[in-house]
Amino acid sequence: MNRDIQRKQQIEALILKYEKTVYKLAYSYMKNRQDTDDIYQEVFLRFFRKKPEFESEEHEKAWFIRTTINCCKSYFMSGWVKRTCVLEERTLGQEDSYEMEDRSELFYAVMDLPVRYRTVIHLFYYEGYTVKEIAELLDEKVTTITTRLARGREQLREVLDAEAGKPVSDFRKGGVRV
Repeated sequence: MNRDIQRKQQIEALILKYEKTVYKLAYSYMKNRQDTDDIYQEVFLRFFRKKPEFESEEHEKAWFIRTTINCCKSYFMSGWVKRTCVLEERTLGQEDSYEMEDRSELFYAVMDLPVRYRTVIHLFYYEGYTVKEIAELLDEKVTTITTRLARGREQLREVLDAEAGKPVSDFRKGGVRV
């Protein structure tokens, strides 16, 4: 009995530790609460089924991020998703049950980016990973990640400048914005 209580506390602690990371990353892929909830559940189910051993806490966090990305990609590759039509959440009149901190212009601009840019921006700015760590997590070259970050930032800059009514500017010699 005592062992069951101890195991339950360990599970709760683990979920509390990684719930925001998993949920936010899944939401950045799925863009709706229902599918995000499914991915969130699947990631933790995979953890409890496989019971992987980790070298460090950073390795454990990387496992959760990589598994979340893989679950999202698997979801989009499934035949079920390819044959269904998605209803916009706004048409359903429901608010997200999970509190996202950044419900600003920036949040929506990031969510509108293509997934390859959205993922690296999320991992870099929200999760605090370095370019090298992101490259390892996504099994990509460092230069690829650097390029995606730069292009994602530029797209964000253009969208936010346009929304603010500023003329869209470009980078000139020496990287100075004019």
